[in-house]
Amino acid sequence: MTRHPSTFSRESNMNELEHTPTRVFVINPQELVRVGMRTLLNSVPDFRIVGEAPSGAEALPLLLQHKPDIVIVDLRVQDGTGIETAKEILSHLPATRLLFLADTLNDAILLSAVSTGAHGYVLQDAGAETLMHALRSITKGQAYLDPGVTRHTFAYLRKVADREPERGRHLLSPQERRLLPLIAQGKTNKEIAAELGLSDKTVKNYLANVYSKLHLTRRSQAAAFYLKTIP
Repeated sequence: MTRHPSTFSRESNMNELEHTPTRVFVINPQELVRVGMRTLLNSVPDFRIVGEAPSGAEALPLLLQHKPDIVIVDLRVQDGTGIETAKEILSHLPATRLLFLADTLNDAILLSAVSTGAHGYVLQDAGAETLMHALRSITKGQAYLDPGVTRHTFAYLRKVADREPERGRHLLSPQERRLLPLIAQGKTNKEIAAELGLSDKTVKNYLANVYSKLHLTRRSQAAAFYLKTIP
């Protein structure tokens, strides 16, 4: 059977899009770490390193050039904190997803990272499998928190919740509040819809209402809000 050239071209383009690897940029002050990540991620078909830098200042022009899907930011970048670097990145590339790499459990920094809009937080000593799982979760639009910090984080955020008012929970309808714990678990809209017996469109509308009422822009911020206001 002879295929029409335009049909073949469209199908080829669709196949290319389906297999396009997620583009990753690494900001880390240690060259050894950057080389290790480059080797690891370039060894699998679903990821590709498009650039790396030891500092935010050196990274920014490269980020604007390559516009990566995910940026892995070490919290110890050379010219400031990783939090400040992340804010700078998001001010220029708001659609970029951020994964923080940290060498310690620091309550204030962790909370700042989540509030900044980061999609994930992984400890420096995490293995390759954990890093890959985090990146794949973030690629799917989910938030990721290293298992090593989960229990510690929940304990801290519950203490914070005891000291702070609910900050807007009363603005949400009962239906909208039902979304928050599921978002905090990293569930997608489709998974939330299935669990609550709702349509994908309804979940999307509820989530838009949550963002609007709480002045949020990201799922990770909604998750942080829920964890800070657990009854």
